[in-house]
Amino acid sequence: MRNSARHPIPIRRGHLGKAAEQLKQATGTGVEIISGTLVISPTPCGKHAGVVIDLRDAMRPGLAPVYEAYENVSVAMADDPDDYTTPDLTVGPLTFMEAEGWLLEPRDVVLAVEVLSPNDRQRGTSEKLAWYAAAGVARLLQIDPRTGTWSLFTGPGGVEYKNVVHGKYGEDVPLPEDLGGELPTSDLTLYAANPGK
Repeated sequence: MRNSARHPIPIRRGHLGKAAEQLKQATGTGVEIISGTLVISPTPCGKHAGVVIDLRDAMRPGLAPVYEAYENVSVAMADDPDDYTTPDLTVGPLTFMEAEGWLLEPRDVVLAVEVLSPNDRQRGTSEKLAWYAAAGVARLLQIDPRTGTWSLFTGPGGVEYKNVVHGKYGEDVPLPEDLGGELPTSDLTLYAANPGK
């Protein structure tokens, strides 16, 4: 999950998608629309990108042939393309590679992965978690390189997940066999205690 800042420009519902696209083109940053609010995500640091790549490389060989692990693919709230987020990794149908569109339906996402950024705040993390649950994304894996921990959320219902398993680096994430089974975390990177110093 990238460090997020709410964008202060008031934009009428229905025009958010167009505004998000214009912001992406103008700034080069990631833009999401979470529950009707534009959220701008700064470019992730190198270690963040490295964790995403390591997770994808570890996951791909064990995926069932009907799935692929995508980077930078957005997931829309059901029936609302003006409400979407872009996980760091999205495991969904292999057939999406042939799609002309850029949004996956939440029901097609078997796993979303969010890697927390060094400056992520608890409030933004909680809002994202609630969004994924409300959208009905089956599984959400949050990786926190600040603390060397992870959380796997399953059983979405309302604005929360019914089940959560917490672990730390070195402990495998328990995924179903069609998602490769146990996902190793021992080689994932930690952020520096005082980034930039």
